[in-house]
Amino acid sequence: MDLRYPVGPFHYEGEPGEEQRRRWIGEIDAAPERLRTAVEGLSAEQLDTPYRPGGWTLRQVVHHVPDSHLNAYVRFKLALTEEQPTIKPYFEERWAKLGDTRTTPIEASLALLEALHRRWAILLRSLAPADFARTFLHPELGVMTLDRTLARSPSTPGTAATTRPTSLRCASAWAGAGASLTSPGGQTQSRLFSTVEGENKRASGVTCCRDNGKASPGA
Repeated sequence: MDLRYPVGPFHYEGEPGEEQRRRWIGEIDAAPERLRTAVEGLSAEQLDTPYRPGGWTLRQVVHHVPDSHLNAYVRFKLALTEEQPTIKPYFEERWAKLGDTRTTPIEASLALLEALHRRWAILLRSLAPADFARTFLHPELGVMTLDRTLARSPSTPGTAATTRPTSLRCASAWAGAGASLTSPGGQTQSRLFSTVEGENKRASGVTCCRDNGKASPGA
């Protein structure tokens, strides 16, 4: 298995029904606790261990998740309040090199993710079915509906953000490697976390630069 891409490919199966939307929103609700469980008890030295040769450290992975999800949350709000706004991609690998990502204690990002997902889930549950047909324009991917964006939001790389520390625990024989991380639907290591970054990334599991399918060198 390529350690950069621990989660399978994303496949959009068309407009979901209300029950499917509820399941996805439930996964967004549960995601912060799953990430917290995945890194629970890790030492500073362990958090500063790259999950693969040349890759991000676990600390960078944890801090990347709220960075990514803040962008996703803002895109939802822009699409809900403007007529097909053009969103701005960002350079994930450059953000991961900033001081707050490289050295900050992970509790800051775990708490941020909890607050963000609480707001995000409240927003999503307040929407009418027709609201999910609203759109934003991605500079590289074109027009994106909120339904399609929601379908991708509980998938990679957020599950990858959970899989990377648990896989490294197992490979390094760190304590807690056997912990089971289960979603509200009973699926282990499935479809939680993520960004709404590039479609090419979704198709391959790649963490991308500026959403355009170019692999970030560090992720």
